[in-house]
Formats: sequence, structure tokens, C-alpha cells
Amino acid sequence: MRKVLSPVMNPNQIAMRLSAFRNFQLPSKSTSVFKRTTTSRSSSVRKMSTDQKFVQSPHKLLVIPGPIEVTDEVLYANAHPSMSHMSLDFASVFGDCVRMTRDILYSKDAQPFLIAGSGTLGWDQVSANLVEPGENALVLHCGYFADSFADCLQTYGAQVDQIKAEVGGMVKAADIESALKSKRYKVITVTHVDTSTAVLSNLKEIAAVVKKVSPDTLVIADAVCSVASEEIQMDAWGVDVVLTATQKGLGTPPGLSIVVASQKAIKVFETRSTPVTSYYASWKKWLPIMKAYEANTVAYFATPPVNLIYAYHASLTQITKGNVSLEQRFKLHQEVSRRIKDAAEEIGFRNVPTSVEARANGMSALYFPEGFVASDIVPRLLKKDVVVAGGLHGAIKDKYFRIGHMGISVVDSRRGDIDKLINALKETLAEAKASKA
Repeated sequence: MRKVLSPVMNPNQIAMRLSAFRNFQLPSKSTSVFKRTTTSRSSSVRKMSTDQKFVQSPHKLLVIPGPIEVTDEVLYANAHPSMSHMSLDFASVFGDCVRMTRDILYSKDAQPFLIAGSGTLGWDQVSANLVEPGENALVLHCGYFADSFADCLQTYGAQVDQIKAEVGGMVKAADIESALKSKRYKVITVTHVDTSTAVLSNLKEIAAVVKKVSPDTLVIADAVCSVASEEIQMDAWGVDVVLTATQKGLGTPPGLSIVVASQKAIKVFETRSTPVTSYYASWKKWLPIMKAYEANTVAYFATPPVNLIYAYHASLTQITKGNVSLEQRFKLHQEVSRRIKDAAEEIGFRNVPTSVEARANGMSALYFPEGFVASDIVPRLLKKDVVVAGGLHGAIKDKYFRIGHMGISVVDSRRGDIDKLINALKETLAEAKASKA
């Protein structure tokens, strides 16, 4: 059972921590364990070693839709010794991250932007760099996060229309086609997985409709809750921008905004007729930085989150070069998702998405059984060391809760995370029923 450590450590715990950190050595980009080797009295060479293993402290099982559980290697990489962001050693790691980010989206030439910030910064990047004041934007609405993206677009002067699906439903392709025929839109945005409803939109189908009806319209995917847990074929499907963040399927601590733009989108940015209306989010500032790092050189605009880049690198390496292929990873997410959703429905919960096709593979949103509320379920799960998330969508906020099942919890069955979650759901509902009997 995972337990929360007391804030006060006993002397043995303190000694163990001090011993671990005294042996810290600078990691290379291929492993996650550190060691310092002294070569002279005046200089030292830090390099990776595999003779020391780091295991993170026991803790409650985190199964919210992000942040998610991360591997020991990723967490340890986040403790990398301080590095200059202008060093060539760091540049090579950053450059690798750019390339591996592109690989996860099956793109050959899209341009990744890795910038300190939350996933929300991706909205600003799209709104500031690709939509000029007065231009039209079409937002497909499957939950809370579409409203927020629309608000961001309007903040930068866009004229925004929305097509709203019923709660738990997807926007129909026919409605999208009709809207695109009625007006010229600079961008269309879709929340690939809306974290408020666990609805998975058919990104491939939406992109195909846009390509057929309005090929100049840029397809923007808010994929914060889908990258690395849902398949995205950026080039093949014709998706122009994918925005995401590190703390969900990418299995890294929060703090990095990741936006990947097609060359078509880059050209739209480069040929805009008005200045970019943001300073920090401007691709005019960041594009040279990204190109420099990928070329293993350095350039400066703002300090990147150096340690987080090392952690992200560790996770990307596991995802793209580990024992489980990217294709197998997606299949495992599908299998685990079905298992959790089926188990929940068998004992009386009900999925928020209104069809099987609309169900995300990296998370679940479950209605409480009739007669039960959040206080009957969520605190009991917490007592079993299982942390879930409450409702978020305003129309149903008090009627449901949300579970995240992404990354290492899904890929490594030896951890037992999914078994623990399902057993906790069954025991919790049985206890809640008994308390009302």
C-alpha cells in the first residue's frame, strides 16, 4: 500500500536521503542515475552511472487526469544538477526533446515549441501567432475547455463561433461541414480529449472534413489530455497544430507547454499582416531558439526549465525507445480503458460519454450511482490511498467524478495500479451502500 510520508523524517530516513544526494552525478541523456568522478583537485567530470538506483518515496496512487504517476527515472532526472541553459551539453538534450516530440506525433517536419508554462500557454500561442484581430475562429465544444479556448481567442481579437455538442457527446461532422460552408474560418479548434467530460473527438474525421470543405482553415488540436495516450497522426491526418503539456500522457511533472506546428501553420505565422499581439508567446521570439537547440547550438530569449527538460527527455526516451513501442502503448491504453469502464459499469457507475466511440482511452468520467454523491465516494477512495478528481463540467459538476489512466500506470502492469484502482472502486461503493442500508 502506498503511504504518505510524514513531513518529519526520523534520523535513519534523513541519513538515507543525504547518502543518496551525496552520490549525485550529472546524468547523460541516456540514463537517469548520477555519479561524480573527480579527475583532479581543480576539476571534475560529471557523468551517468548505473550503479545507484533511485526509488521515489511511497505515496498515494495518483489517478487524476493529470498530473499522473511518473517513473522513478523521470523523477530522478528532474533532480539533475544545475546546468547552464547556454551549454552545448544541455543543447543536445533539448534538441533530442524537439526531435522525439515530433516522433510521438508521427510528423517529419512539424516545428515543436517547448516553453516554460502550462498547457494553457498553448492557447495563447495559437491565438497570438495564427489568428489576427477580426479573423474568424470556429471552436468545437465538447466540454469546459472549449469555452476556455474560445475565451483566449476572443482575448486576442478573434471573432469566435462555437458548435456545442450535448454533454457527453461529440460534435457531428455534418454540423462542422455546414459551418465551414457558411463562413471563412482562419482556424478550427477541437479539444481532442476534453478533460471535463472524457469525450474523445474524432480528430482524423474532423481534419478530413476541413480538408474537403475549407482547406485553408488551420486545424488546431487541443491535445493536452491525449498526446501519448491517443494516437495522433499529425502529417497523415492534416492536423496543423497540436498543443499539449507534460503532466498527462507524456508522463513528466507539470511546467512545460508543448506546441507542435505544421509547416503550413508556420507559413501562416510568417506571412501575417499585423504584429504578434503577445511578447512571451510570440513565435518570432521562440522559433530561432527552437531551431538553435535542435541544431545543437544555443540562443537566448528566456530561460528554459532546465531540470524539467531533463525529466521530459527521460520520459520521451522511455516512450519512443523503450521496450513498449508507441503503437503498443496506444493499444494498452485502449485495453485498460475498456477494463476500467466495464468494471465501473458492472458495479453501478455510468460513463459520461454518450457513446463508446466518444470514450477517451486515457481517462474516464463516471456518474455516481443513483442516490450517491461525491462525499460518498471520493473521500473513501482517498482513505484507500487512491486520489481521483471531482467533477468539472458546470452542468453536471456534482453528479460525477473523473479518473486518469495514462502513462506508466497503464504501460507497466507490474505496478498493480489499475488493479488497485478497480478494487478500490468496488470496495468503496460497497462500503457506501452499506452505510446507507
